[in-house]
Amino acid sequence: MKDESLDHIEVTNSAGKLAKKFLHNPLTLVLAIFILALGLVALQMMPREENPRIDISAGSIIIPAPGLTPEEVKKIITEPLEKKLREISGVEHIYSMSMPNMALVNVVYYIGENREISNLKLYDKIMQNMDEMPKNVMQPIIKPFDIDNSIPIVNIVFYQKNNKLPYNKFLTYIEHTQLNISAIKNVSKTALKGERKEQYNVDIDINKLAGYNLSLGQVVGGIQSIAARTPNVNAKTKENELVIMSIKSALESVKDVENIIVAQYMGSTIYLKDIATVTDGIEVQKKQSAQIILKDGTVYDQITLEISKLAGTNAVHVSNEIKEYLQENAKELEKFGIAYKISRDYGVRADVAVDELVHHIVITIAIIFIMLIVFLGWRESLIVTFTIPAILAITLFIAYVSDQTINRITLFAFLLSLGLLVDAAIIVIENIHRHLHDDESEHQSMDELLIKATDETGGPTNVATLAIVLTMVPMIFVGGMMGSFMKPIPLNVPVALIASLFVAYIFVPYLSKKLLKKEVNTSNTHTEGES
Repeated sequence: MKDESLDHIEVTNSAGKLAKKFLHNPLTLVLAIFILALGLVALQMMPREENPRIDISAGSIIIPAPGLTPEEVKKIITEPLEKKLREISGVEHIYSMSMPNMALVNVVYYIGENREISNLKLYDKIMQNMDEMPKNVMQPIIKPFDIDNSIPIVNIVFYQKNNKLPYNKFLTYIEHTQLNISAIKNVSKTALKGERKEQYNVDIDINKLAGYNLSLGQVVGGIQSIAARTPNVNAKTKENELVIMSIKSALESVKDVENIIVAQYMGSTIYLKDIATVTDGIEVQKKQSAQIILKDGTVYDQITLEISKLAGTNAVHVSNEIKEYLQENAKELEKFGIAYKISRDYGVRADVAVDELVHHIVITIAIIFIMLIVFLGWRESLIVTFTIPAILAITLFIAYVSDQTINRITLFAFLLSLGLLVDAAIIVIENIHRHLHDDESEHQSMDELLIKATDETGGPTNVATLAIVLTMVPMIFVGGMMGSFMKPIPLNVPVALIASLFVAYIFVPYLSKKLLKKEVNTSNTHTEGES
């Protein structure tokens, strides 16, 4: 709604124009509430992380080369491949290993390179040069490194308090839990660490093997020939039905394994049980073991479930949903004698880091409020203090829509710039305060005084703020790990400073109209009456 009484007031810059437009506008209060609400929504919905995301792109190329020595692999595979990979833009380092029967080449891009584009360039380069590969070399395996989705945010350690369940049953239950957690929204990857798979262990007697004139390869071949599911599709029957038969897994018990035929010797059939002892258990060839030591000193064998989240999602929300699932199934876990400990919770760490900095921001705002009371008065201090959450709300919302996360560096940027954010508001309120106590402003209306006082500060305040913004711009072009880590500062501080200008020019005059009063010079009035 336009106020016709303000048309005669002349303004010279954007500060005065904004003050004039919003001073009596009924939507100004609505705008203030809307801005604060946007900030609150952004604070709740922005993904929370302990540290900012850093774009790290890399990949591995695995090239099987059966029958080749390391020297041959290096000469005909590794070195030519390295030359071709150097042609890819953005590659920082190439590491290679030439091994018997295989070549492994790792490609690392500069930090900040787009991961999807980098992976595509790597794949294209390999496919373009497939015709130059030696004839005996197999199809290369290209495996991109997925840093964002591979780093676990929650580690859950499962163990048995009383060894109530056989190990294979214990492992089966953990795998079932893993499957259910994988279905939780925004969970990208789960992996078990320290587990031992169920298997049939075959202990071969070397003396018997030699007695039957058998090789270990014959035994392995005999087991492999039957330890697979072999589907079979028959033709149509007389009733015109298609019959699909599938041979059930031939190995379902120790007896089945013992009766595997491994060879014929002097007209007699040699079974696996004739040369080996077969037991049903867990993989014994895995020498590594994982244990958990509790505070009371007790030690248990354990299996760790690692859970990763999708890049850009809220670590706090994902972590809370995982813990809710565990709590819902706590009774079932207890029934089977299974206990668990959360050894890593990135969501809690991120939440604590964010809440701690928010707490310090609130303390800083309180300090600014108390300081301004001393120099300007409590009403003026209240007006300036309001501008801080309004500025932070605008900045948080813009960060949210630009796909940023809220982390320690983001909030540190706000904390660092908090003193700068109130500069524009302090300059405007100080000039208004001066005019209110100035004898020359005695015959001006309150509206005219507020608009002109704001208009006077526009030019120098805009220039000073722009100068500070420009000092932040070079930080955007800092490369490497440090540039990516500190990027929230040049991205958010300039936005906050520009937002501080609009907030100061719109809301400081409006709130001054509501809270401040023009001082009447009683001494001048008395003198004029006597004359």
